[in-house]
Order: sequence, then structure tokens, then C-alpha cells
Amino acid sequence: MSKSSPNFTCTACGHAHRKWIGKCEGCGAWNTLVEEAPLSSGPKSLGSKGRAIHLTDLATIGEAPPRASSGIDELDRVLGGGLVPASAILVGGDPGIGKSTLLLQAAASFAQHGVKCLYISGEEASAQVQMRAQRLGLTEAPVALGAETNLRDILTTLDTERPGLAIIDSIQTMWLDTVDSAPGSVSQVRAAAHELVTFAKRRGVAVILVGHVTKDGQIAGPRVVEHMVDTVLYFEGERGHQFRILRAVKNRFGPADEIGVFEMTGSGLSQVLNPSALFLSERGQPSPGSAVFAGIEGTRPVLTEIQALVAPSPLGTPRRTVVGLDSGRLSTILAVLEARCGIPFAGLDVFLNVAGGMRVTEPAADLAVAAAILSAREDVAIPPETVLFGEISLSGALRPVGQTENRLKEAAKLGFSQAIAPKGSKLGQAEGMNVRQMPDLTAFVGEMFGAG
Repeated sequence: MSKSSPNFTCTACGHAHRKWIGKCEGCGAWNTLVEEAPLSSGPKSLGSKGRAIHLTDLATIGEAPPRASSGIDELDRVLGGGLVPASAILVGGDPGIGKSTLLLQAAASFAQHGVKCLYISGEEASAQVQMRAQRLGLTEAPVALGAETNLRDILTTLDTERPGLAIIDSIQTMWLDTVDSAPGSVSQVRAAAHELVTFAKRRGVAVILVGHVTKDGQIAGPRVVEHMVDTVLYFEGERGHQFRILRAVKNRFGPADEIGVFEMTGSGLSQVLNPSALFLSERGQPSPGSAVFAGIEGTRPVLTEIQALVAPSPLGTPRRTVVGLDSGRLSTILAVLEARCGIPFAGLDVFLNVAGGMRVTEPAADLAVAAAILSAREDVAIPPETVLFGEISLSGALRPVGQTENRLKEAAKLGFSQAIAPKGSKLGQAEGMNVRQMPDLTAFVGEMFGAG
């Protein structure tokens, strides 16, 4: 039998190559290919019969999986209502953002609510984790702690202890002796994740894996790891801000894009039950360049402040700086304002920011972004009791967005009395709100700023 040739796998996208090249053909990244040992031999024969699979029809409704509550409402919300037995969860985030702190607090809370928890650290010694627990006031929590990177020993321990929840911090430090490559490589990460997920399903143990992220904010290692697990959570936030966002980007047991908001304090992470009020708490007197956006994160309405600054540019090419929003979306909105409304931005720097370290991905934020930019350019403050939402098309029309009623209810709860929304929005029961519906961006600019 001829010897199998080596494979080279891209660590950014997982694309396989027959030989090493500098640039990945799948994603275009440079110097991301690593050698992966091939299988020593394939299946001997497919002639022997396997066992028949049990089949059901689409009308069969199984029982909802039982869930264990952590007592941390924000964490339970992101998980879809609590921890599901035998589930595999991957948590990623920037270094130092607070992943280990969050999971140690979660382990202690689950343990205090009757779930047997095991915390395995591959990056820190047990004494370091104990020091963190002492700082957080968690030393009395019945959490079993271990420091190990050998996956064979970890699986043996889990099989002996049979915990309800096992936390592995982190998957990149795990080492499987059957794989001939260094810890952290594509082969090791994929094999270790497969073994842990398989163990979780076979033994009914919920497993939380901590994953490092790349400079682009994606979880490092092969993307197949994200496909293996049931839930993928990202822990986001600016290290200079006290707010942290736990966001579900994949969840087989609940809604995706759900968020939980936490605040970093001296005694650890505390949950924020009303993030809208907190994100708007530092708003002062009405000032040009500020607009309040009524958004939806998962199933939760969240109000955030969008800030803009427009200033003359000394450069030949004006700057477009964006924090918390998609920079491509800003370029599109500026182009629509110039082409459809006749408002030029040549020779002007535009700076855009979402207050509180929040990140907004909804197209419904277009109208609030345009309002903040125009407010800064014209030096006219938007009325402080006004919220805005709506998607801007390339023709300049304003398109309705979903869950309008929930957005308006959240705004009314926080004391806002006026909303600007696209024409045709389904308002529902918007009690106490004066909703002004605009057909297009030109009408909005003309009414709010006297131009267009």
C-alpha cells in the first residue's frame, strides 16, 4: 500500500491543501498552513453490515430537555433557559476579557444550585485559580478543581467523578497522546474537542470549553470545532469599559444572538438586569451628534446611544473611524446621504461610536446612525426624548424592521415619548409613544434638519 501524502490545513478556515503554500486558497490568509498527519489506514472493508438506525417521522415530538439553572439570570438567558445535560458549549473571547472569571463564578453558582462541577485548568496552576476564587469570595463553593493538560487523564477523572458540569480551560492547551503534533495545533484541537464532545454525549455530562481567539476575533483553531459543539458563546467588550457582553452566536437549545450583559467590578462580574438603562445612564444634556437607537439583541430590546463627530479634515482622504459598528455600513449611509439627499461629506472626517462598548450589527441602526451624523454635521441636537430605528436602502427609502412593538415598549419604559420609524411599521400597542413614520431619508432630513 502506498504511503499517504501529508496534508496541510489552514488554521483560519480549515481548508486542506496537498502541499504547503504561503497563501491559503480558501480564505486568502498568509502563513496559516500547518502540517497535519494523515490517517495511517482507511476502513478495512464496508462489506460487513452495521446495525439499523431507529427512524421516526416529523410528527413525533420529544420531551423538552431538562435544564439546570445557575442562578445567574443573564447566563441562563444566553444558554436558552439554563444548562442542558450532555451539551457541549464553546466560550471564546479576547485574552484578559474575563472568561475564566465568568466561568469560575458560573461553576460556583451551578454547584450551589445542586450541580456537581469540575473545573480543569490547563493554563494556570491550582493555586492561581484558588487565589482568584478567594478574590471573588467563592472559596466555600463545592467546586472540584484540577490542573492538567493530558486529555487521557482528564477523561479518566471525568469518568470516575461523573460531574454534571465540566469546565475545560482551555481547549488549546489540551494534549492527546494519540495525535502526533504539538498542543494547540489543528490536529490536537480537533481531536481533543471530538473526544470531549463524544464523552459529553455518551456520559450525559455538560462540558464547557474555553477557546482562544485570533486577532480577527474568531475562535482559534479549525472551524469544525464550532460545528461539533451545541452552543458557541462569545465574551465581548472593550478592556477600557466595565461592560461585558456574553453573546450566543449558535445555540441548538435556544435562540441565537441572545445576549447577557455583565459589569466588571472589583469583586468579579455582576449581571446587569436592565442594560438599556445602564447604557443610557451617562447621557447628559442634549448635544449634537447623539442619537438613541432602539435595537433588538436576540429576544431582548436594548437601547443604546450612537455618537458621531464630523469635523473638517486636514488630510487629502478624510478619515472614517468606527467603533462598535460595521465600517462598511457607515460608508454606505454616507454615500446615500450624498447621492439621494445632496449632503456632501467631502473634506470632512467622520467618527462614529456606540457608547458603553456595545457592538451593534442590526441594519435597523441605519436611521439612528444617519441621524447622529447629520446632527453632528449641522450642529443641531436631536430631541432627548426621541428614539430612532429603521433600515436605509440604497434608493434612500426607509424599510420597516421587525419587533417594532417591543422596541417602542422598551423606549416608553425608560421615559422616551417620541419615536421615528419607517412608514409601514407595525406599531401594535405603543402606549404613551408618539410615533412619526417617515417614507424615505429625504423626508426625514427635511423634517428634522430643515434640508434635503
